[in-house]
Amino acid sequence: MLVVHGLTACSEARYMLTLAAKALESGFGVIRLNVRNCGGTEHLAPTLYHSGLTADLRSVIDQLAPKPVFVVGFSMGGNMALKLAGEWGDDPPGHVLGVCSISAPIRLGECSKRIGEFRNRVYEIRFLRQLRAALRKKRRLQPEIFPEWDFSGVDSIWEFDDRFTAPSFGFGTAENYYAQASAAGYLDKIRVPALVLQAEDDPFIPFETYRDEAFDSNPALSLLTSRNGGHVAFLATRSPRFWAEAQAVRFAQTMTGRMTQP
Repeated sequence: MLVVHGLTACSEARYMLTLAAKALESGFGVIRLNVRNCGGTEHLAPTLYHSGLTADLRSVIDQLAPKPVFVVGFSMGGNMALKLAGEWGDDPPGHVLGVCSISAPIRLGECSKRIGEFRNRVYEIRFLRQLRAALRKKRRLQPEIFPEWDFSGVDSIWEFDDRFTAPSFGFGTAENYYAQASAAGYLDKIRVPALVLQAEDDPFIPFETYRDEAFDSNPALSLLTSRNGGHVAFLATRSPRFWAEAQAVRFAQTMTGRMTQP
């Protein structure tokens, strides 16, 4: 099981460790992938990263062949996983048995606006603090590549992406970046079995973004929703305590015929 984390997180995120433990207990090997520039890898790449950057994930998956692989992505990692599955289209790698996303922001523009709402301000401030710190570290490690960063007037995720992320990858503007990097535009092209988990009360992702006809018309997609769960939380009052992680492992067990527990 290849697991991908969310924005500004890393392989040591609590949800990554929880899923890894659950998968290992169920007999799966686990790789917790650090997206480029995350988890202490800032010195390894001469670029930044963005929420639709699938090249690294694709490369790791290719290197794992011919071993059977399940890809599980949390939040940003879920958007990457679904987008990559759509990029494969009618010719997915034969060793990829399934893809699962948990709280994926499949329409990045709408999610950026939602995070910018007053009720999410404390979270947006934290994201911005972490993103600015990452850019400053890139500057310290690779001063010959990256200039001094001007953060003046950058008070939202949208403004950060418009000033830094989008131009760095040739998207021009945040709006164009969100349009091209969102998994929503690739859902109808997915052919590998894909389980999509989403909570109706996710504070960062408008549930309306999941009212996409692809979930009705594409037989490869299975959308499993819950009334509660927040963002990559899904804490249950009874067993299994970590509901989303249990569903991801159960999906992988089903696809391999390895159902050994209820």
